[in-house]
Amino acid sequence: MYKLFSVLFISFSLFFQAHSQNAITGIIKNTSGSAIENASVHLLNTNYGAFTDSEGKFSIAAVAQGKLEVSKVGYASTIISVVSNSGELSITLSESYTQLDAVVVTAQKQEEDVQLIPSSITALSSKQIENYRIWNTQDITAIVPNLYTANPGDNRNVTSIRGITSTSYDPAVTTYVDGVNQFGLDTYIAQLFDVERIEVLRGSQGSLYGRNAMGGVINIITKQPTNRTTGFAELNFGNYGQQRYSAGVRMPLVKNKLFLGVSGIYDQTDGFYKNLFNNSNFDSKNSFTGNYFLKFLASSRLAFTLNIKHNDNRNSGAFPLVGSFNSVFDNPFNVNQNAVTTMVDNVFNGSLTASYSHPLFNATSQSSYQSNYRYYKDPIDGDFSPYEVYSIINNYGKDWNNVKVLTQEFKFTSPSTNSSPFKWTAGIFGYTQDSPTKQATHITGKSKFSSISTTKGSNYGMAAFGQATYSLNEKLDLTGGLRYDYENKQLTVKGEFQPDGSPTAILTRPDTTGTVSYGAISPKATLAYHLDAAHQLYGTYSRGFRTGGLTSDLSTPLYLYKPEYSNTIEVASKNTFLNNLLKLNVTAFHTEVTDAQIPTLILPQAITVTKNAGTLVSEGLELETAATPLNGLQIEWNAGVNNAAYKKLVLSQNNQPKDASGNHALFTPSFTSMIAVQYQLKIGTELKALARVEWQSLGDQYFDLANKYKQAGYNLINARVGFTFTSFELMFWVRNLTDKKYVAYAYDFGAAHLGNPKNYGITLRKSF
Repeated sequence: MYKLFSVLFISFSLFFQAHSQNAITGIIKNTSGSAIENASVHLLNTNYGAFTDSEGKFSIAAVAQGKLEVSKVGYASTIISVVSNSGELSITLSESYTQLDAVVVTAQKQEEDVQLIPSSITALSSKQIENYRIWNTQDITAIVPNLYTANPGDNRNVTSIRGITSTSYDPAVTTYVDGVNQFGLDTYIAQLFDVERIEVLRGSQGSLYGRNAMGGVINIITKQPTNRTTGFAELNFGNYGQQRYSAGVRMPLVKNKLFLGVSGIYDQTDGFYKNLFNNSNFDSKNSFTGNYFLKFLASSRLAFTLNIKHNDNRNSGAFPLVGSFNSVFDNPFNVNQNAVTTMVDNVFNGSLTASYSHPLFNATSQSSYQSNYRYYKDPIDGDFSPYEVYSIINNYGKDWNNVKVLTQEFKFTSPSTNSSPFKWTAGIFGYTQDSPTKQATHITGKSKFSSISTTKGSNYGMAAFGQATYSLNEKLDLTGGLRYDYENKQLTVKGEFQPDGSPTAILTRPDTTGTVSYGAISPKATLAYHLDAAHQLYGTYSRGFRTGGLTSDLSTPLYLYKPEYSNTIEVASKNTFLNNLLKLNVTAFHTEVTDAQIPTLILPQAITVTKNAGTLVSEGLELETAATPLNGLQIEWNAGVNNAAYKKLVLSQNNQPKDASGNHALFTPSFTSMIAVQYQLKIGTELKALARVEWQSLGDQYFDLANKYKQAGYNLINARVGFTFTSFELMFWVRNLTDKKYVAYAYDFGAAHLGNPKNYGITLRKSF
């Protein structure tokens, strides 16, 4: 089916190619009037682009009109509207330390100026990612208002936005990398490097993104090859044996036709925890991650991109957990576990994208394949103690614990050259998922035996979506969106009992299979008022859902749990002042989640059972501001206040229902705040000194639905200081400067994981 779709799409594209073209020409200079060479000029939502020559001139054979994104390292990027018959353009770029960047995002599946989109979006440019030292998606905590993310050490980041939390393998905040939906907590790569930008959409994004985007969407876009050869090499050394080596190159193989991008990173650390059982480093790990692009420009309108990503991770202490929450600070960063093993985690992510620009529409086809093979080489400690009580076994070969996903999306949008007040996006999406899981809990007591759980999950789904914006007049825009999702899920479970020494297992529960299917409608409506090009007010309503399914604890029939639905109302003001020297965005939101899914971890089997048991209400305020009050001085402050509590919640206590209404949502600080102050001083023509301080503050949060396990509010200080000279960079950095001890993650049975201690190091980087 996928091959047929690809053939049809290519034929369709070639048939409609147009040959008549106009030209957009111009010259780019700095504020002193000198020409800027190798500045990038890109016509949004097309394959058209160019670099300036030694005289700062460029020429793009393009259609009649559109918007140009102009950027150059060391200068603030800008976006301008153009028409091809307006004569030669004269564009002036200011140095980056004197003005804020204009940021282009693809949040609504089209390239747009982030400040003009009526939606709550935090966009982090490649420079900001470097300044914040974001190496993993968990590092964006509090940089994005009301966002919190952490993991217990096994590379699965649990992310909460506005109180909507990923509490199961079906996330409530979905992640896209280079346009590909990272389907679950298993199959996406959290390691970040060579990233062009990160876009975080807060609030339900159901109409465009569908399933599992109730809390929001994280869009990660890596750097792609162009006609200009660019690259980098970076070395990082830190305490705790930290070493991080990365390099990449992007180049044309055949100018204007074929382009190659290759980048990779090797990362290793001794870890932060010691194992008292054998007096060794506990959570030492190493990984290699690769990202490879091959792009073919068949014509100025038609392009194909093959992208391959992989992450090979080896973790010698996947769960650095203290068994009791009450004792987590007694002997920090020490565990006492007798079953020590290595977690093998191999992730593969490949996609083929075809994009076509036509005067009447833009079209994109994207096919992807994802897989994750994760297992423990030897049994892993299941009781987090020095005693041989419980251990978990899942090394049963590649036929098990190997998740595989296929996705296909066809998307059509109105062209960037569209002068009509009506702009639209439409498409269809489909997926299949295969999740075979086999896991045993080995129990040591008067007798030794294993309780074996086998599950086979097979899912497929499809969706149709559309969103359109109509400009009622020069100031007022009306947007409507609608998506229909259909999903079918099948789950087969089997239980076995095998005494130690027995060659065969005793069947305790025969194969039990259940199938469920359902549909979901996700509408959206937005009214936006543009006071002028720099000021916007908007109000929006959106609906989202998280997929339902089947679950089992192996002792009872399969449970059917329904999808959970969210309804969100949001009002906001987005503003820039003083010729883009100051940005100020303010948002208020109210969300209600019905049929909230409540996961419960069943021990010692380490099985999660999910049920619908509550109604969650989340409301709050958000602030995003950035300013350049003086040349070289940049200040950013992102803050959020979030009250997320269950309007209705029923828990089980001693096998009896207990009313827990009013309890707080998981992994949701009552407030988040990140203040960053950076000063850059020009010492000479090429030499610059940089100093940066960040103050991160998080409010009270809970880790279990009963609200027994609480982390009080805390503050973290990060700093960065160093020099840049032409294309070289030397930076010293420190994270958690005051060595604050705090719980970053805990399970509902009390096992807890501390946030990272004081971590410092040095970065050497060469760009070309």
